[in-house]
Amino acid sequence: MEDLIPSGSIIFLIAFVIFGAVSLRAGIKQVPQAQEWTVERFGKYTHTIRPGLNLIIPFIDKVSFRLSLRETVLDIPPQEVISYDNATITADGVAFYQIVDPAKAAYEVRDMERALSNLSLTNLRTVIGSMSLDDVLSKRDDINERLLRVIDEASNPWGIKVNRVEIKDLSPPADLVEAMGRQMKAEREKRADILTAEGSKQSAILRAEGQKQAAILEAEGRREAAFRDAEAREREAAAEAEATRSVSDAIASGDIHAVNYFVAQKYIEAIGSLASAPNQRVILFPIEASSVIGSLGGIAELAKSTFGMDAGGGANGRDRSVDSGSVPPTPRG
Repeated sequence: MEDLIPSGSIIFLIAFVIFGAVSLRAGIKQVPQAQEWTVERFGKYTHTIRPGLNLIIPFIDKVSFRLSLRETVLDIPPQEVISYDNATITADGVAFYQIVDPAKAAYEVRDMERALSNLSLTNLRTVIGSMSLDDVLSKRDDINERLLRVIDEASNPWGIKVNRVEIKDLSPPADLVEAMGRQMKAEREKRADILTAEGSKQSAILRAEGQKQAAILEAEGRREAAFRDAEAREREAAAEAEATRSVSDAIASGDIHAVNYFVAQKYIEAIGSLASAPNQRVILFPIEASSVIGSLGGIAELAKSTFGMDAGGGANGRDRSVDSGSVPPTPRG
């Protein structure tokens, strides 16, 4: 029986082996990737161990906090916020932060996520409370930027880096949403009326410009027509004067044919005036055809003498058959 009882040396050896195994296990720490652990010695922070295999003093050093260095998402709970113009809005958001200094994150703040959440809530109320409702609804980027700047600066002593802050939802009350809808409709109707009025104005201006241009062109046309009419009357008067001068010269030279031409022309013009009178009626008066034919013969003789045509020949024979000396009688109505 005494041989089966282990000796003291064996017991010590076994105890030493067990102690060594426990000490080895307590002194060797394997830190996962993207984590850092803080180490305390007799309750005081000494250093931070990084990912990989690390050695600490067993039973003297201990791991106090295991912190993740990955970016973490923090929900900002919804809350009612009063804007600068006293409109109540329900707002919530989300923040993305990352631990950059594990020692500060472990010892500078207690319950880090709760502290960061409350910090985000208070600054959200501050930022939205300084803006009007229209700015709050239309300038989310400005709200996000201001929240990020304020929260990051406030959380910097905690060893935290806030990367982004985003507003998830902004919900005004139902009656306010309805009022905003009516306001937007009124604004759109106002813009539509303004555009319609502007279109009518431009249309009236264009019509006036068109009428102005038409009047100018019409006046220019009348001026051109008057100028041409005056020129035509001038030429007609010149021709009439030339004809009268020619007849006067012929009368002065004793040519009876010129007298016949002048009398026949006035005779025919008088008949035309009677025929074109507005109060014309049936007019009976004798016309001596031979006298008119004689006047026409006088016209032919005057043309021959004017253009130097030969007075003899067949034409003279025909003229002799006409009584060129007869004068048409005065018409009787």
